[in-house]
Amino acid sequence: MAPRTGSSTDATESHSKYDNYRMLMKADIVHNRKNAIVLREKHGLKGVQELLQCRTCPNSMHPPIQQCPNGHILCVNCKRLHNCCPTCQIELGNLSCLALEKVTPSLELPCRYQSSGCNNIFLYHGKIKHEKNCPFRPYSCPHVSSECPVTGDIPYLVAHMKEDHTVDMHDGCTFSHRYVKSNPCEVENAIWMLTVFNCFGRHFCLHFEAFLLGTVPVYMAFIRFMGEDCMAKKFSYTLEVKACGRKLVWQGVPRSIRDSHSKVRDSQDGLIIPRSLALCFSGGDGERLKLRITGRIWKV
Repeated sequence: MAPRTGSSTDATESHSKYDNYRMLMKADIVHNRKNAIVLREKHGLKGVQELLQCRTCPNSMHPPIQQCPNGHILCVNCKRLHNCCPTCQIELGNLSCLALEKVTPSLELPCRYQSSGCNNIFLYHGKIKHEKNCPFRPYSCPHVSSECPVTGDIPYLVAHMKEDHTVDMHDGCTFSHRYVKSNPCEVENAIWMLTVFNCFGRHFCLHFEAFLLGTVPVYMAFIRFMGEDCMAKKFSYTLEVKACGRKLVWQGVPRSIRDSHSKVRDSQDGLIIPRSLALCFSGGDGERLKLRITGRIWKV
């Protein structure tokens, strides 16, 4: 009979090594939890949250967490942008803050938008993932004729657009707007945002753009809802342009301002009017754009 490979001694050593490895892993987990408890007791939850906030940008840090030779910490994205420490101006090396990296997976922290109404508690990595889509995070200014960096809640943004962008405000759920351009054939890429509507206790933005759809110059009108997508779906709207016995109608659901105007435009989710048809609606002389677009918003 052929001899058996291995022995009971080998098996015992293998089990012993596995048990030792498991004990080391368990000890490491316990050590990390103790570190988390010590850190929370020393700084408090708010202090820990501030400690894990990048000093250069508003993002929460996650491994790899970088530090300069003097111990100042910053996120890996900011390290890519800076050759020296933003705090002490010393040259950055390739140091990682191992103490924080070991502690972070065990921390339970509130959402950074707690003051805005989010009361959820997350393990650290789940917290970062949640905050990217938290419904309580601030909205970006929906004005699209300039790269506006302003963020805030809806009332703040409405006031900001009225005062800083001089956007027209309209109360009511029906509207009629006229778009006039003297040399329409010279316009191939333009964006207008004419009005913010206040109806049903909510705010909506009317957009009008000129761009190339493939090689065809077109105009597009659409409405965005100032709020979350789940609330936007509770409304519908219609846009209509007509002249000379012809009519073009669009009916749809307003998109949330969480979706950029370019995303809405690229998905063609609105009233699209080819330039040739727009000029026909304008009187047919081909020298002037003069479109009257009417619309209505209603609650589903």
